Parts: sequence; structure tokens; C-alpha cells
Amino acid sequence: MTAPIAAPTSTSVTARQLWTRTRGLLLALAILAAAGIALAALRSNSQHGSLDPRSADQYGSRAVAQLLKAQGVSTRVVTTLDEATAATGPDTTLLITVPDLLTEGQQRQLRTATTDSGGRTVLIAPGSPSLGILAPGVRAESPVSVKPRDPGCAQPAATRAGRADTGGIRYTAPDENSDGCYPADGLPTLLRTVPQGQGDTVLLGAPDILLNHRLDKEGNASLALQLLGTRPHMVWYLPSLGDASATDGGQRSFFDLIPSGWRWATLQLALAAVLAAIWRARRLGPLVTEQLPVAIRASEATEGRARLYRKANARDRAADTLRAASRSRLAPLVGVTASAAHSPEVLVPAVSARLPVADRDPLSLLFGPTPADDAVLVRLADELDALEREVRTS
Repeated sequence: MTAPIAAPTSTSVTARQLWTRTRGLLLALAILAAAGIALAALRSNSQHGSLDPRSADQYGSRAVAQLLKAQGVSTRVVTTLDEATAATGPDTTLLITVPDLLTEGQQRQLRTATTDSGGRTVLIAPGSPSLGILAPGVRAESPVSVKPRDPGCAQPAATRAGRADTGGIRYTAPDENSDGCYPADGLPTLLRTVPQGQGDTVLLGAPDILLNHRLDKEGNASLALQLLGTRPHMVWYLPSLGDASATDGGQRSFFDLIPSGWRWATLQLALAAVLAAIWRARRLGPLVTEQLPVAIRASEATEGRARLYRKANARDRAADTLRAASRSRLAPLVGVTASAAHSPEVLVPAVSARLPVADRDPLSLLFGPTPADDAVLVRLADELDALEREVRTS
């Protein structure tokens, strides 16, 4: 025989109540998801293929690759360090698009491969993280805006190109074997160094002269071709985080792989959470009496509350309310303090002593179980009234 399904009580959570409690959180999650999708869609094509010689969008460098091909220079794209180091040689120009993305181990391996290769190495906007190894002695200074600038030097590639869109990071090199061009505030944004080997290293403060949408302006095309077309082979290195050599032999921890910006973002989120907790936990102050627009009789409020209890099938709460009120009224009649009015060990003996006839059970009336149905609840209310009358008249 199947057991009967228990009727829902006032503490049972209905589907409507669950939806009311969670709809705010679900709405916030939906807004965050929609915002993330919108931002991803808006930014998905903003710099797709940046500095990629296969990309034809405005931030790509396909136009430069086509011009180099017309001059007989072959262009090969590599994405791993092993491919880049294997391709170095006296007849090769190696261009590294994001030198700062390389780990210290990758930089040392690349420096060893290019030092005695006799070829040219072109570094695009290298900063302090990579200059110490890839260009010893060179220091990065504060960046400037990119705009047309004059060569300001005697380097043949720069003098033939003339004005070009240069800027970005500026460099200083105490080595006498270095020559800089396109100065900004007295410091070059294009620097060529000649180390002990037969090759040279070119540092370009900003990549604008290589971008498709800037190539036809000023002398950008001429400068790009003369920097990249000095050898018959061009190796275009696009560093990737998926390169196995980026692990440095497994010595990098998980936190080393997290960009520093995310740490600051996490700290800001934690601070915001603490401030929100303090805001929500603030004291609201004392209660203030509010003037009601209309006066409601006590009987109407009682009947309304009773109907709510009945609609919610809240016999448990109704019985608790009736018993708690009776205990509070009986306590001063039998000499029990208000703090002990709800303690059966103190209240029940005191009430029993005031009853003329021991035909009632104060313990079951004042602290008994929940009534099984409405009829039992009504009978409980009548018996509590009778108990109070007997105590008052005793």
C-alpha cells in the first residue's frame, strides 16, 4: 500500500517562491553572459591576425609580405621557438612580433641561435622584459605617440625612406656600435645594434609601418622593405603561448602563467566584496513609528492573519502563536518571570499548582505537538482559553 503524500506545510518551498527568490540572481547572470558575448563579438575582429603576414585586415601585414615577394624575398611564418632558431642563418632576417611574450629561457635560446648566425634580427616594440637578453645594454624609455617623424640619422635605410610613422618605445644604447633614427624628445624609436657577430639587431619602437592600413602613408613602405629585405629569406616569428618551449622545462608555476592584470582585478573584486558586505551589514538604526493612512481594527487584523495561516496550511505556526500568547499571559498570573515564561520546567509546575482540578494537562496544552487538522487546532484554542480562565479565577 502506497504511503499518503504529506500535505505541504508553511515551511515548504513552492515553485513560485523558488522562482521569486532566484529570479534576481538568474537575471544578473543572464546580463553578464549577454555582456560577455557582446564584448567578444565586438572584439573578435578588432585585431584579428595582428602583424600576421597572412592577414589582410587593417592590423595584418600581408601587404608587406607581398612587397617582399615582389622583390624576391621569401616569407615564412613560424609559431614555435624550435622553428625560429632552426631557420636562422646569414641569408635570413628573423622578425619577432612580440618579444616580451617569450619566457626568459626562450629568450636565451633565441639569443644563442642568432648571435653568430650572421643574419638580421628585427624586434617589434621590445620592452624591459626582453631587452636584457635579446639586446644587452639597451634600455627602454617611456613611450611616445606614433606620428610622422624625420630620420634624424645617417643610416641609409632611414635616409632613403624619409619621414615615416614612428614612435612607441624609445631606446638608449651606450654601445658605440649602435645607431638610432627617428628620434622623439632626443631618444631614437628605431635602433640598430651590431653585436660581436656578423649580423645585426634592429629594434622598432612601434609596429605601425608594418600594418596594412599604414603602409601607404609617408615612407612606411620604403622603410619596412629596407629593414626586412636585406636578406633573401624572411622568417616571421609569431610567438604563441601554446609553444612547448614556453614551459621552461616545467619550472613555471600556475601563478607565473596568470597575467599581472588579473591579480589586480582579483584584488579589486575582493575589495568590492568586502565593501558590499560592510554596506549590507550596516545598522539600520532604531525603529520609527509610521503613521498609517487608515486605522484597522484589531479583530480584522487577527482574522486576516488567520485566513493567511489557513491558506498556507500553517497549523504549526498558528498553534505556536496561540501557545506563545497563552504562556506570556499565564506567566505573570502564576508568578513566573517573562524570561522563563517559555520554559516548560518552570511554567508547567506553576500553572498546575493553580488549577483547582487536575483534569487538564498543561504540558500538552502549552508545549504539545502540532494539531493534525483544523478541528484539533480549534479545540486547542478553546482549551487554552479555558485554562487561562481557570488560572485567573483560582
